[in-house]
Amino acid sequence: MNLGVVAGQLQVPPQKGSVGNPKGSAEKFSPNSIPKKRKEKKKLVSFPAACQHPVVGERERPGARMGSSEADKPLRRIAASFEELAAVAKQQPPGAMDAAAFSRACSNVSVLFGCLGIAFKFAERDYVAKVDDLLEASNSISTLPSMVELDIQKDTVRAVGSHTRNLLRVKRGIDMVKVLFEKMLVTEGNSLRDAASVAYAQVFAPHHGWAIRKAVAAGMYALPSKSQLLKKLNEDEESAKAQVQNFVRSSAPVIRYVEDLFTSRNLGIDW
Repeated sequence: MNLGVVAGQLQVPPQKGSVGNPKGSAEKFSPNSIPKKRKEKKKLVSFPAACQHPVVGERERPGARMGSSEADKPLRRIAASFEELAAVAKQQPPGAMDAAAFSRACSNVSVLFGCLGIAFKFAERDYVAKVDDLLEASNSISTLPSMVELDIQKDTVRAVGSHTRNLLRVKRGIDMVKVLFEKMLVTEGNSLRDAASVAYAQVFAPHHGWAIRKAVAAGMYALPSKSQLLKKLNEDEESAKAQVQNFVRSSAPVIRYVEDLFTSRNLGIDW
């Protein structure tokens, strides 16, 4: 009789307080066999749950947690942050805009893409990734002009993943929201389709291929209504109107400021 075979077939029940092997296993218990718990990425910025938007950035502004009045009213946070940037953009001569302040303000806008649904899912992912890059870069680069100059020195302005390239893409995202809001203010009815279609055609479409333009056109039918969007943002039409107007007014000089960073250095903005 082969004692090794018999021993392998015998199953001794584990004693109380001990760790048993899986059925049919001849492996001995080892601490290394316990799967290590994955380290979760720390989430620092919260957005309205209704929009189910991913976390962006590494900094958390005071009062930005869910449950606070600031987090519950994202339109007000967006408008206030861009009013601060506009004050710098309108200085004569223009001041050196703080990279961290710009990035945080742009991260506030991310929630809007999350609320627009599948039609702008491509823009949401792209915008979020590029804002995140600018937030990271602002840890070591203090101003937007410095950020652009460093890429010029390294000859990486148009390189995929460069901070300057990402800055241009983020600027387009802000521009798209500005045009969307402008059209919302003058469009009657409860539909967002016309306003969103014009905003996309004006800002993003010239830089997209046929496949993306076709997908966005189809997604326009899944947009929330104006009232649904405002509900997600915890606003009614009257309270939202003032914040939308504030953003349109304050974002315009900020967009011009970023565009001037490119055109004054002969970098162009249509690429």
